[in-house]
Amino acid sequence: MTTSPAPRPIAALDVPLPELEAYLAAFSFWTAFRRTQDPSEQAAFALDAWLVTHPKAPVSVDADYPQWAAELAAQPTYFRPQEKR
Repeated sequence: MTTSPAPRPIAALDVPLPELEAYLAAFSFWTAFRRTQDPSEQAAFALDAWLVTHPKAPVSVDADYPQWAAELAAQPTYFRPQEKR
């Protein structure tokens, strides 16, 4: 007759809160990914899910591109959709 292993304490099943929050955020992104048919939205949701589960991933910040905001503001706006009046 085999015996069952001793039950593990509930503390052994605990997950650190930041890890749980990242998992839940990734789950919500994958849910949104499955609901959309737009490939660009799917790419964005997949990247979001990856980023929340890899908090130390290198990403760029505004300081990496100091002229970017000024160059964007200087671009013509004729390609932007006009508001209906």
